Amino acid sequence: MGEFDKRGKGEEGKFALDNETRFKAEARRNKLLGLWAAQLMGITGDEATNYAMEVVKSDLEEVGEEDVFRKIRGDFDARNVEQSDHQIRREMEQLMATAVKQIAEQS
Repeated sequence: MGEFDKRGKGEEGKFALDNETRFKAEARRNKLLGLWAAQLMGITGDEATNYAMEVVKSDLEEVGEEDVFRKIRGDFDARNVEQSDHQIRREMEQLMATAVKQIAEQS
């Protein structure tokens, strides 16, 4: 195998790993986000865990994170939780950083 082929295989492996890591980080972020939202809505215990899993599943509706945002926004509106769109998006960003750090520490 030539040097170019080896480099290509290495890049393919890195790309696959990056995609896998991003998927794991997004899923973890969504779980953390669900737990945060549950707390604000007064949901505790097993119900909070179940709600967090609903948030994780909501990310499978479409590409990107807008489906997750809409879930949280809709649930906050239904329960009269005062959080602006900006606050929700900021929490999503902060929890993504937390999720990436946690996954990196596990590796």
